[in-house]
Amino acid sequence: MTAATGPLAGIRVIDVTTVVLGPFCSQTLGDMGADVIKVEPPQGDDLRLVGPCRTPGMGSYFANLNRNKRSVVLDLKQPAAREALLRMVETADVFVHNMRINAAQRLGLDYETLSARNPRLIHACASGFRKGSSMQEFPAYDDLIQGVSGIASLNAGPDGAPRYVSTVLVDKLTGATLASMIGMALFHRERTGEGQEIHLPMMETILSFALVEHLWHGTLGEPEKGLGYPRMLTPHRRPYQTKDGFISVIAHSNAQWGKLFEAMGVPGLIDDPRFNSVQARSANIDAVYATLTSGMTQRTTVEWLALLRQADIPCGKANALDELFDDPYLIETNYFEPYDHPVEGSVVVPAIPARFSASPPNVHRLWPVLGEHTSEVLKEAGCSEEQIAAITRT
Repeated sequence: MTAATGPLAGIRVIDVTTVVLGPFCSQTLGDMGADVIKVEPPQGDDLRLVGPCRTPGMGSYFANLNRNKRSVVLDLKQPAAREALLRMVETADVFVHNMRINAAQRLGLDYETLSARNPRLIHACASGFRKGSSMQEFPAYDDLIQGVSGIASLNAGPDGAPRYVSTVLVDKLTGATLASMIGMALFHRERTGEGQEIHLPMMETILSFALVEHLWHGTLGEPEKGLGYPRMLTPHRRPYQTKDGFISVIAHSNAQWGKLFEAMGVPGLIDDPRFNSVQARSANIDAVYATLTSGMTQRTTVEWLALLRQADIPCGKANALDELFDDPYLIETNYFEPYDHPVEGSVVVPAIPARFSASPPNVHRLWPVLGEHTSEVLKEAGCSEEQIAAITRT
């Protein structure tokens, strides 16, 4: 363990979240230097059991969502444990959960209750659907929201059947957005002294993300004329096969397309009325990308990278997951950082993406053992040894 640094150093977060959405949010806050206290039930976060591990309850999926946190075990159905949590809230800056609204109210973890103990508290919650709506209490997970939001349909396979994106897109996007909203609420508090409640629905969050380009005619109030950005939906928009692998390449301007057509040996295509302007290429996007499908097979990936980078055309090798560890750029930037975990031994931690010149964030704690910091945190909250013993026995 090292000292926490970052723009949120000195901020304390009570994190009553599980699985992906909430932990992604709170890990972001921890990466920025916040003291994140992860409150877990006696059995622990379910995600502790997912992925390879050397020690039971320390699964790799959990590891990648719970660095820079302290773990406290509290059975919040027990009055003594709940009172201990309220004591912790009194000295906290942020309280975050991803329970359904009524479940939080039953446990007395709603904004009204907690703000009475700490008026400066930022109370943040994310759930499936808008608070106050008829669907407020509907259960929601990433797959469900991918389906109802249209994301699965946008990712349809060759047979036209909807498919889920191969990552928990909605959970992580909502978690990242919630962390951003918390930062803004903290900024507001710095100016006014006011705490406040934040609620973020998964459904509206992914819609605001996906409809930037796909609302299309709906922007003009004419959805019947067509939704969806054609360039995103053509089956030809994909990494292109080369002689020995796959390459990602994209051109935008007339100059880039001219250079790309020239590199493929068809320089005259830039004068073709289907391809000679942004508007023409947009209207004929299938034909445009079909030229790449056939043209990229002429050379190896390395040959294309040398040629296209010289022409200043955005391109890169299309990596498989296991090739990321050998990617020259990621090696150069030391993205996969080796650490020595006190329980798991030698581990790899993805680097924090952001860089701050004045308040650099750091990895100051690796993922915790279940309940590793219970006594430590309860002492900080003012609990006596007798009270801690009673709480930890429940």
